[in-house]
Amino acid sequence: MKYFNIFAAILLLFAASCQDRNKSSSNAPQIFQPKFTLTQTDTFRFNNFVDCNMAEAWVGDTFRIFPGKYGEDPVWGYARDLKFSSGRHADEAFSNPASAYIAPRLPLNAPVGTPGLHGAVWFETVYQDPRDAGGRTLYAIYHNENYPETLPYDSVSGEGYIDQNWPLGLTERITPAAVCRIGVMKSVNGGWSWENKGLFLEDKQPRMILKPHNNSKTFAGGVGDPSAVTSGEYLYLFYGEYGYPGVYDPKTYDAATEAGGQCISVARIPITALENPQGQARRWDGQGFNAPWDGVGKPIASLQIPAAEGGGPASSPGGGFHWGPSVSWNEYLNCWVMLMGRVEGRSWVGDKVYISFNPNKDLGAGANAQAWSKPQLLFQKPGHVIWYPSLQPLNTPEDIANKYTSLRLGKRARLFFKYSDLSRYCSEYIIEFER
Repeated sequence: MKYFNIFAAILLLFAASCQDRNKSSSNAPQIFQPKFTLTQTDTFRFNNFVDCNMAEAWVGDTFRIFPGKYGEDPVWGYARDLKFSSGRHADEAFSNPASAYIAPRLPLNAPVGTPGLHGAVWFETVYQDPRDAGGRTLYAIYHNENYPETLPYDSVSGEGYIDQNWPLGLTERITPAAVCRIGVMKSVNGGWSWENKGLFLEDKQPRMILKPHNNSKTFAGGVGDPSAVTSGEYLYLFYGEYGYPGVYDPKTYDAATEAGGQCISVARIPITALENPQGQARRWDGQGFNAPWDGVGKPIASLQIPAAEGGGPASSPGGGFHWGPSVSWNEYLNCWVMLMGRVEGRSWVGDKVYISFNPNKDLGAGANAQAWSKPQLLFQKPGHVIWYPSLQPLNTPEDIANKYTSLRLGKRARLFFKYSDLSRYCSEYIIEFER
């Protein structure tokens, strides 16, 4: 009996200890981190030029993609590569030969010094107006690049760039760095022709990072490489932030200050404002969507790379920042999924792709748009330069019936990315998620 009582007392103490542990763990913040597996497949090659996120939509029962580049570029030459491909599903559209692509009618570049479209554009996301039952009304969110040559400084509007102490660009020649900004175009015929509606976001001359500090051969500053999704009555734009978080002054420049204002940021615009977007977007400023479209916001803190883990300013030769987000809503996980690249040297060098999750469907409530998990390594290709990762639908009956695109996906998807050093856009893996 004595030994039985001792044994019973030990069991009671153990049970109480377990209850305390369970109680403390239930009160601890839970980290949302779904599981996933990558399965290597035969290489699925894309047969045309890609240098951006893959903008796509279902127009009726046709899956349509809009890769490529269009417009004036004094460094790389005038581009006419922004074309579209169609198919019965994603695999078919992606497999079409380059000869099957169609060039849409796009607005002409305006003369230098006059209002209008300047520089080159890349379509990065397509928002489809749900009020059009045929799916033909599309808004393309585009990445736009300019130079002091194509967009010289206008002291009245504050738009444009001053060609003084300008940093070097991506090529080995003595060529200038570009500045990126983000705009909107509209099509009412499924992408056969487009009308420029104006700018979404822009960083102006005072935020450009110049010589002697900018020697990364990336951008002189600006905002770009966006991915846009809808939540409620807003379009939320996740984008790369490359400018100085304030006025750049070489006498007071601080690398830690620059890095603290860079990486992946978020802004939003009312969907109803896409017809006349300029001036109507707001950036996250640390408390809410309060900073103006051309003002200074704050990047998503959880996506920044700490200095101790190799993080650094975009203008430095060592890099150290995530970029090129591709965001999708995953109906199987019931969460947002973001893929991103990582720059670790000059000229956008980096061989890794990262993944992050956000369980908050309503991006407008509180700080939900900031609630992304710490990025974890998805895959690495040593010896290569990897750009523009994205998840794409399969040609399964389920994916076709649900009309999945890179903005809305299910349990399984193809993982695409660009080997920049090989000028090849392809898929070598299928990703499968687990709740």
